[in-house]
Order: sequence, then structure tokens, then C-alpha cells
Amino acid sequence: MIHFEKLGLIKELLTAINSEGYEAPTAIQRQAIPFALEGRDILGCAQTGTGKTAAFALPILQRLFAKKPLPNTKRPIRALVITPTRELAQQISDSFAAYGAHTHLRHVVVYGGVSQSPQAKALKAGVDILVATPGRLLDLMGQNLISLKEVETFVLDEADRMLDMGFIDDIRRVISHLPRQRQTFFFSATLPAKILALADGILTNPVAINVTPESPAAELVDHWVYFVEKMHKAPLLVHLLENPQISRALVFTRTKRNADRVTRHLKGAGINADAIHADKTQNARQKALDNFKIGRTRVLVASDIAARGIDVDSISHVINYDMPNDAETYVHRIGRTGRAGLTGKAFSFCAFEERGQLDEVEKLIRLQLQTAEMHPFPSPTPIKRSLAPKETVRCAWRRADRRGRGRR
Repeated sequence: MIHFEKLGLIKELLTAINSEGYEAPTAIQRQAIPFALEGRDILGCAQTGTGKTAAFALPILQRLFAKKPLPNTKRPIRALVITPTRELAQQISDSFAAYGAHTHLRHVVVYGGVSQSPQAKALKAGVDILVATPGRLLDLMGQNLISLKEVETFVLDEADRMLDMGFIDDIRRVISHLPRQRQTFFFSATLPAKILALADGILTNPVAINVTPESPAAELVDHWVYFVEKMHKAPLLVHLLENPQISRALVFTRTKRNADRVTRHLKGAGINADAIHADKTQNARQKALDNFKIGRTRVLVASDIAARGIDVDSISHVINYDMPNDAETYVHRIGRTGRAGLTGKAFSFCAFEERGQLDEVEKLIRLQLQTAEMHPFPSPTPIKRSLAPKETVRCAWRRADRRGRGRR
């Protein structure tokens, strides 16, 4: 087993890593950190939960710490991290705070949906590392509150999601303000042609790192599909959540409206649930996420964009209430469970009109989802599936008093 000491990290970072309980680096950390410390550009392809943040945060902290600013001098922004969502920006900021606890380097996180006054005040005090979402970053740049002239390291995180959310033009605007001589880290869970073209334009002789497993779905996750018609999805969800083994569930819907609708249905059934999506205020989203983290809320219902920054330990189940529009999104969703050596379960509700999307998912992950039977609201199982048949399983749990009940 390789330990962090072998990667060339300084004692200030090793002490912080130890305090966080890290024992051994992940694959992307083992491969990226040594090259990053040498100053190389990096093109990293890795899915959610692989340890990307530490792979770029630790080298940034070490390189900046080696050139600490003099006391009582203005601190220019020397490292910039751009990420697509507020939740992910806050998560990365928290990581910088933890890893850099003994470096005395300053970092600030800026994102929209909240007052800019505290952010502007922190920026004026001087900052070494800035973590930002594109919109708020450009707003502050337009007000001359941010200068990127002295940025030494630039990180573009979750680049594929930037493309999905329409941020690519904003990213190009930001890049036009960066020094040409810089180190760049480019991370994406997938590498479609447009993302590769963007990477080619901003990276210089990069080290390519791909830690996507042979099957791009989390290896410690059991994948089940429930064939159920749309009108019966809500009662099926309530039925499944009667199982106490579902201790912490993240439920995905395709739309913000449906997230609210599902949450209301669960609350009406006496299930402690909350919704998180882009129409919620930042304070409401953070409160919902905090309650989910500490276990006060058992079920969090999320849209895909809002959920990209959710990093919560011990999510026992991911439930795809709506099948995702594209197969890659399935990988992002189920990557929220089966983490840190723990097993997890992914349940997908598939209506008749969503069976084409199920086929695409199974082709991508090269795995046929197991069919859950004997639930109260079945629709006919398709005769032909995209892959060779595998074992069909019965629903892992059902209360005895549910037997024989018809559809309600």
C-alpha cells in the first residue's frame, strides 16, 4: 500500500491528512499529485467520489506554501478553482480549509444566490486561493473586485457538467483573463468531443490520467430496476421507504417541479424528506443538505444539477425516481452511494416510456440491472433487454401485511 508520505507532501499537509483520517491515497491522487507537484498540467477523467479534490488541492497548497507572501503585504489570487454548482464550490472550499489548516494560506469561496458583500469584503482582505462558480466570478470581475493577473494555478472541475449547464462561454471568458504561463488542472467525469476540444485549447503537454473503472458504475453498488408506471411511482417510493434498512436515501428527479411534488407526497405519508434544487435559496439548500448530513432528514429529493455537489457519507440508497435523460447521469447519481468501502444500493423506477433510457444505461455500465419483483405496483417486465439475461431477484424486503394487496 502506498502512503501519502511517498507522494512528496510536506509535513504541514501530512498532519492535516492524518487529522482527516486518510490512510492511503486513491488512484487519482497517487497518479496526479507527483506530476502536479512538478508543475505539469493534468487532464483527469474520474467519476464522482474518486478523491479528485485532494488530487488538486494538496499540490496547490504545497506549491503556494513554498512561496508564502510576506507579512502585511497584499495577497493576490494565485490559485483559481471553478466549479459548476454552489454546493460543490462549498465542498471544495471546506476541503481547502481542512487540508490547509497548518499552512496559514487564505482561501475564499464565491457563488451566487447570496449577498456578495461578505465575499467582496473577504476578497479585499487578500486571498491566496479562490473557489468560484462562473456567474458570480464574472460578476465580481466586472466590478473590478477580482483580478486574475497573478493566478499561477487554474483548476476547471466537473467540466462536463459545465457543458451541460451552458457555462462553456463563461469559462472561455474567464480563461481569457488568466496569464498564459500557468499550471492547469482539467477534471471531468466524461470526455465528450466538446470537452476534449476545450481541454486541448487550455492545457500544455498535459499528463492524462483516467481512473474510470472497467465498468463506470460504482463497484460496491447493487443495481436494481423496478418496472412501474408513472402514476404508481410515488406510492412505490413510500412502500420502499417503509423499510428501515433504507437509512439515508437520495432520490433523483429530472425536474425541480417533480422534486417538490415527490417531497410533498413523502411528507404527506409521514416520511421526513426535503427537496434541493436550483429554485431554492442558497440558505434553504444549505439547511436541507446539513439536515441530511446529520441524519435529521432521512430522504433528500434532488434534481441532477443541484445534487452534483452533494458529498454525504453513508448514503445507503440512491433512488432514480425518474430515469436520467442520458446514461452518464446515471453514473453520477449512483456514485453517491457505495463510497469509502461501504456497499450501497441503487433503485431505478422505469416506466414504459423510459425503457429506452434503461437500455442506454445498461449499455454504458455493461451490466444488466437486476429486476425487483413482488412489489405492489408492477408493470410488465420487457421480454428483451439490452444485455444477456442475468439473475432476476425479488424485492429484498416487503412487509408480510403487504402480501395480497392489490394496486391502490
